[in-house]
Amino acid sequence: MKMTPAAASPAQALTVFVEGIGLLGPGFSTWAQGRRQLDGSSPYQPERCTLPLPMSLPPAERRRAGAVVRVSLAVGQEAVTASGLQAAALPSVFSSSSGDAINCHEICRALASGDRLISPTRFHNSVHNAAAGYWSISSGAMASSSVLCARDASFAAGLLEAMAQAVVEQTAVLLVAYDTDYPEPMHSVRPLPDSFGVALVLTPSRSERSLAQWSLEPASCLSGAASHRLDDGALEALRQGIPAARCLPLLRSVALQISGTVVLDYLAGLQLAVQVAPCR
Repeated sequence: MKMTPAAASPAQALTVFVEGIGLLGPGFSTWAQGRRQLDGSSPYQPERCTLPLPMSLPPAERRRAGAVVRVSLAVGQEAVTASGLQAAALPSVFSSSSGDAINCHEICRALASGDRLISPTRFHNSVHNAAAGYWSISSGAMASSSVLCARDASFAAGLLEAMAQAVVEQTAVLLVAYDTDYPEPMHSVRPLPDSFGVALVLTPSRSERSLAQWSLEPASCLSGAASHRLDDGALEALRQGIPAARCLPLLRSVALQISGTVVLDYLAGLQLAVQVAPCR
């Protein structure tokens, strides 16, 4: 297992401030829309996620962009715009449980065919850091980028990595977590119902734009604790159905501007306990 900066300083709590949020999924296309559904002011209506074209990419790259690029760029741009920071200067953490599921399906289908020829576009989109690469093209970012996969724990793993970077390096960090659904026959084995993406700009210091304060204590990795669930049945099904949507209890705390502890699913048998407090 890779040792993160947080592990090198076990006595130090990780405290960050949420400066911007991006959200896209079934039933909402922006954080503003999702926030109203999470705080109960607007009923949640599950609908198929609509992925916008990544207009920030040059035309050639835009034509080659698949679902993971569309969802990750959309939420990343929304979060960075809300933060007021420059995307080009932000280190980033990209985390996904499955990567480009549709591209994986198409490559497998080509390999199972008679000619077994794989499109060059399919091939270069098959790497797990494809979304991070397209982000650097669209934003001009030259800062470091980490790309993670921890299956159903991918959001929590990405959050832990991003918080550690923000605190240890004393810099703002962009976290993007995303998933897309597999076509059949792989959908029967990995039944993710739809695409989902969330982006967070996290900083080590509070500003006038800060939405919330999140902290992880050294003993925040719990064993056997119950993860937070959502009262709305449809939103809870979304949280359970897509790994990136494990973020929803945290986002609900921001939407409601409440303090307390939010317990997130992490690796098998473990959870992360995040101390949350509003900044407004």
